[in-house]
Amino acid sequence: MTATGERREDQAAEIAQAEAAEAAEDVRFHALLKAFEGQPAATAGQGKDAVNEPMIRHWCEAMGDTNPAYTGADAIAPPTMLQAWTMGGLSGHGERSSGYDELLALLDGAGCTSVVATDCEQEYLRPLRPGDAITFDAVIESVSPRKTTKLGTGHFVTTRMDVRANGEPAGTHRFRILKYAPAARRTAQQPPAVQPAKKAPQRPRPVVNRDNQGFWDGVREHKLLIQRCTACATLRFPWLPGCNACASPEWDTVEASGAGTVFSYVVMHHPPFPAFDPPYAVALVELAEGVRMVSNITGVPYDKVRIGLPVQLEFLRVDEELELPVFRGSEA
Repeated sequence: MTATGERREDQAAEIAQAEAAEAAEDVRFHALLKAFEGQPAATAGQGKDAVNEPMIRHWCEAMGDTNPAYTGADAIAPPTMLQAWTMGGLSGHGERSSGYDELLALLDGAGCTSVVATDCEQEYLRPLRPGDAITFDAVIESVSPRKTTKLGTGHFVTTRMDVRANGEPAGTHRFRILKYAPAARRTAQQPPAVQPAKKAPQRPRPVVNRDNQGFWDGVREHKLLIQRCTACATLRFPWLPGCNACASPEWDTVEASGAGTVFSYVVMHHPPFPAFDPPYAVALVELAEGVRMVSNITGVPYDKVRIGLPVQLEFLRVDEELELPVFRGSEA
């Protein structure tokens, strides 16, 4: 064997040893993190306010939710407000456990000093009504092995909160965060490494199921179809298996005219997603028919999108397989 071949073998062995050591350290550190699973995150927590009509009204106004169930003498709170009644505000809660703080400190010590909320899951057991006193307990449900994301490398931490109303089980709220070490950013003095050409990433595919198949069938025909309840004539979007006004499962469709206005919008800067080129505007468009849908705004720069901007439906060919309804605005 030549000297060059021996050096390559030595280098390969060193790399293998380093990878094995890193894997062993990952296993050791994850075992420390998993020891916190099942420990309390908060004990005997109390909502700072009882369920109340002003908070329900503000929530519904912000969400554009006009469901009559949330007003009147027999009003209930929107189910998705479950977490709102447990939040501590700027002053926080005194019921958070030392175990949860120790877990976060352990992750901080490993360089995972940044945090981002990733998702939540809720289960509803009974409606909440004005006057209900909210109490809760929370537990550290799981800590993931090390994960590498666009933001950086770290661990997903999931807590489960069991919410009670007047002592009765009312719902469960799971909240997941990523505690991570931020990925190094390239500086001007660090030119990008030469990478082989890669195929452009695909736009995420929409989830098509039996409840929304008709909508996507309409898109293929360049039609934007809105569901209409045949019992009460209420229009609804997105597509649902039943009417949220009268609960009837019977429906037909009407074709949208395509005219609309920007009801609200955000400009996405970070994090970057494959197949998307930030910054770009994502808007909640109110159609002339009265329903709203989320879509991209084309035809105007992202910084020219405004609430009230008139837009018109068009269909954007994303790739050979995918076409999407979007809305074109005009600076004029």
